[in-house]
Amino acid sequence: MRIAFIGGGNMASAIIGGLMSHGHDPSRICVVEINAQQQQRIVEEFGITVTASIAEGIRNSEVVILAVKPQQLHAAISGAAQLFQGKLVISIAAGIRADDLSQWLDQHEFIIRAMPNTPALVGKGITGLYALPRVDVQQKERATAILEGVGAVVWVDEEAQLDAVTALSGCGPAYVFYFLEAMQQAGVELGLTADVAKQLAMQTFLGASCLAVQNDDAFSVLRARVTSKGGVTEQALLSMEQSDIRGAFIRAMHIANDRSREMGEIFKRA
Repeated sequence: MRIAFIGGGNMASAIIGGLMSHGHDPSRICVVEINAQQQQRIVEEFGITVTASIAEGIRNSEVVILAVKPQQLHAAISGAAQLFQGKLVISIAAGIRADDLSQWLDQHEFIIRAMPNTPALVGKGITGLYALPRVDVQQKERATAILEGVGAVVWVDEEAQLDAVTALSGCGPAYVFYFLEAMQQAGVELGLTADVAKQLAMQTFLGASCLAVQNDDAFSVLRARVTSKGGVTEQALLSMEQSDIRGAFIRAMHIANDRSREMGEIFKRA
């Protein structure tokens, strides 16, 4: 399939890299990008066609991926709605609802919203996907194939669930980095060097995640296996429970979910 990207930033580059690593013909990829430095970087990195013209960039495409910042999307596609007719549109612009995008594109019906996260930059991301009702099975399969190039994919049945996806996996890398910071700081306070504490923290997160991926048991079961009664881990976890770390973390995700929903309303009025 011929794929056009509107916007050539980091996430677009990650998806392009994923496509090419899975054998996609670079001659069937085009990027619409107005920034000259970005244009040069994309050409040098991927050797694909880059243009500043939407009309030229998406003319022969079957799939158009909207990869500009949410606050810039309306201006980027304004006046170009007729160019999208018959094409599958995949938007990775956070917060912009599919129905609003459909209105901007003169009631275009073949729209999929995607919520990837930043580990996609190293091929380890996960993307939540939602499709408008008229999107068919083949189009969904195309979207899945494209986004699987940068990690795993999950589909949700209701667009509102993408706010939860945003709160969990979209924001999730920041939560992990937050805990990594805290673990490193504690390690330093306990006498380790910053480099050793950083390595221990990173590898612990990586190893625990890999262990969870390869195991069907619930997280609570995996946690219990590390927690001996009366032992060191139990005391640490009891301290976290007394400080309501779990409750604070869950409340933070609810706040992120609410903010994601609010942003949808803001972009709708933009």
